[in-house]
Amino acid sequence: MKKVTVALVGAGLRGINYLEYAIQQPHELEVVAVAEPVRARRESFQARHGIPDEMCFEHWNELFAKPKLADAVLICTQDQQHFEPTMKALELGYHVLLEKPMSPDPQECITMGEMASKSGRVFSICHVLRYTPFFSTLKELLNRGEIGQLMSIQHNENVGYWHQAHSFVRGNWRRKDESSPMILAKSCHDLDILLWLADADCTQVASFGSLSHFKASEAPEGAPLRCLDGCPVSDQCVYYAPRLYLTENTDWPTSAISNDMSYEARYKALQEGPYGRCVYHCDNDVVDHQVVNLEFANHVTAAFTMSAFTRDISRTIKLMGTRGEIRGAMEKNEIEVIHFGSGKVERITFEDMGGHVGHGGGDMGLVKDFLNLVRSDGKSQGLTSADRSVQSHLMAFAAEQSRVDGRNIRMQEFVGSFSKEN
Repeated sequence: MKKVTVALVGAGLRGINYLEYAIQQPHELEVVAVAEPVRARRESFQARHGIPDEMCFEHWNELFAKPKLADAVLICTQDQQHFEPTMKALELGYHVLLEKPMSPDPQECITMGEMASKSGRVFSICHVLRYTPFFSTLKELLNRGEIGQLMSIQHNENVGYWHQAHSFVRGNWRRKDESSPMILAKSCHDLDILLWLADADCTQVASFGSLSHFKASEAPEGAPLRCLDGCPVSDQCVYYAPRLYLTENTDWPTSAISNDMSYEARYKALQEGPYGRCVYHCDNDVVDHQVVNLEFANHVTAAFTMSAFTRDISRTIKLMGTRGEIRGAMEKNEIEVIHFGSGKVERITFEDMGGHVGHGGGDMGLVKDFLNLVRSDGKSQGLTSADRSVQSHLMAFAAEQSRVDGRNIRMQEFVGSFSKEN
């Protein structure tokens, strides 16, 4: 088996997690270069993978100024920093694995997809849910006709109250102008799964939602701008930052607040950085709950709900067909198939494949598939190729447009509005 070489652009948590595959399977994958502006992250990743100094760069421009130095590039920068390095990598002949979302700009998504097609290179998007045992089993059950013809889908992304506060109120994805609308940043995974399970083009989208709780008007009386500035409700507030970040557990999400995990460094981060702010006094503007209704060309309908107001981070789904229904809870590793008439109930369970951080085994499954595609030199097609991903991204953009405008969006017209003729 040919070993694939790869360079990483953006050594944040996602890039680090994906490339643990190289540690686990060194005969399959070798990391030969990294571009990361934060020195501590760059040096930590360098040490983990034994990368020589001359192959470590502060900016992706420096990496791409060198002669082609790997088979492929993983691009795991922030949402708004995806387009330029992706286009450059494809131009230089690299195969590309790009973190989702592709871009917060629909035209950029379309352009990247066109560039991938022209270049003949592998261009995969990190829609990791397709690679999980949970969702791949659901797809197999539908393909086998276990519940007859699929009619309706109900799917919930339960964000988790503390995850919302960390990532979408205090964190990097709190503002649309700095990252993406939440339906894209958090749930393009889920819209992609709905497109995959429905197995037909999406024809119509309607969406509703708002930022209703994490705003100044909901702040407890006397709540200061920062939790450490003498908050009068610190004992009752479930979002009190020291309770979340100053514990002995320094795994994610605590690991995101500082490169130094000492108590002193974390305390200082709460004093000065974004994660120490009161959740009711941040500059966030993304929604904290949203529903999306979708219709597909084969008459399948889907109702998707994303909500911050859940205890756990989880995904739950119900698939309704002409001869039965399927109920599933991803984080519980459980699927239940109910057959009409006979009343027969089948239960399918899975071993824990890495939980939330590894997307239920999807992260490693994605990397493995990408490596196989690279070895085929782009002659085979993976589950998350650009043409499929562009369509699910446009569904997310349409959902946000529907939410803002308060109207149904017909996908054919919406997609047509981005054509070069317009």
